Amino acid sequence: MPICIECRHPVKTLWTEYSGAAGGAGAASPKGQIIRLTVCRNCGNFCDKYVEHDFVVMFIDLVLIKPQVYRHLLHNTLMREHDQFDPSIIRLGVLLLLFDVYLTWARIEKQAVPASSNHVLNQLAQQPIILQYIFFLLHCSLSTLAFHFSIRLLTSSRFSPLSFLGLLPTYHRPNSVSTALLVSSSTKLFPILMVIWEYDVPAAARSLGWAVVANNVEALKILLDCSYGVAAFLTAVGALARWGVGRGVFSAVGIEGVDDGLGIRSLWASGGHLGELWAAG
Repeated sequence: MPICIECRHPVKTLWTEYSGAAGGAGAASPKGQIIRLTVCRNCGNFCDKYVEHDFVVMFIDLVLIKPQVYRHLLHNTLMREHDQFDPSIIRLGVLLLLFDVYLTWARIEKQAVPASSNHVLNQLAQQPIILQYIFFLLHCSLSTLAFHFSIRLLTSSRFSPLSFLGLLPTYHRPNSVSTALLVSSSTKLFPILMVIWEYDVPAAARSLGWAVVANNVEALKILLDCSYGVAAFLTAVGALARWGVGRGVFSAVGIEGVDDGLGIRSLWASGGHLGELWAAG
């Protein structure tokens, strides 16, 4: 059932569609019909103003971490029967994975590493482009799967410690959790600006990574209706799983001493921020 994006009150419909001559307040559809947005009886605002907004406006509000746009996407637009993935989310996931491959590849290539300490990395750089791409695709795919499945396990498994402690009820829609994580990771698409402006890739990747983390926390809080502390804990566990698997792939082929975008110092530095979010939650 859809909800009001302002007060989260359940509603039957988000709009009413009229046919015939235009008149009064409303938005005209391509077929000449009139759509009148439903007003929430609980708060008096439009139940979902984003029905009339295009993707550009929604993307800007996603970057600004507005909870209303997350409620619109997660509850009123992308949630499907039987917890199925919306086709647009599958396409977004593939696009984000390809961007991860490009960013990881660029970060590794831009790091000045002495040949004596990282001969494996130098050998990888001398391989055909297709082999390099397959390696980084495997690295990013495994890291992304670790991020999603660790959070899905903590939110949707009946054996989750959060459920045992009473901190988070079991959420029975794991694919919706992945949908929330993918939608909130849309900020990763900003590096497309590298086509126009060249900038410091490692520094930009770290800044972008923290922006994505903030969006992930907000998306999980809204979807699961939990505190900021629990959402931050879930995001931190996912980030640790992604970092561990990524490091494991590099170590398996003998690549050591590289910064893959989320170093251990960055993870330790996040402890203070997580503590503040936990107290606020």
